[in-house]
Amino acid sequence: MTTVSAAERRAERARAYNANLAECPGHDLLGRLSDKWLTLVVAALAEGPRRHGELAATVAGATQKMLTQTLRTLERDGLVTRTVVPETPVKVVYALTPLGESLLPIQRAIKDWAETHIDEVREARDGYDARPSR
Repeated sequence: MTTVSAAERRAERARAYNANLAECPGHDLLGRLSDKWLTLVVAALAEGPRRHGELAATVAGATQKMLTQTLRTLERDGLVTRTVVPETPVKVVYALTPLGESLLPIQRAIKDWAETHIDEVREARDGYDARPSR
C-alpha cells in the first residue's frame, strides 16, 4: 500500500475542484452559464413565462436554431420548464424553475458590474489597442 502525504492529499483535493481543469465537476456548468444566449434567455424569462416566438422577439440576434438549442439545454439542466398547453393550436410555454430563478441575482450582479465599469473597460481596451504591436 502506498503512503500519501498530507500535502499530496491537499494537492489532489485542490486539483479535483479547480474550475480550470476539464475534470472539475463545475467546469462544464460554468461554461454553460457563461454562454451569451443562455444568459439572454434566462434574463428574458425573468420577466415571466414566455412562448418561443416571444423569446425570439426579445432575444435579439438569436436564430431559431440557437434559441431552440439554448432552451433544450436550460430544460436539461433544470433551469427551465417547457409546458405544452393543449389548445388549438398547441401552445408551448417556457418558464424558469426555482433553480433557474436562483441564478437571477448572480446575473443581475454581473450586469450591474458591467454597467458600472464599462467606461473603464473601454478605456483599457483603447489603451491596449493604441500600443505598438508586439
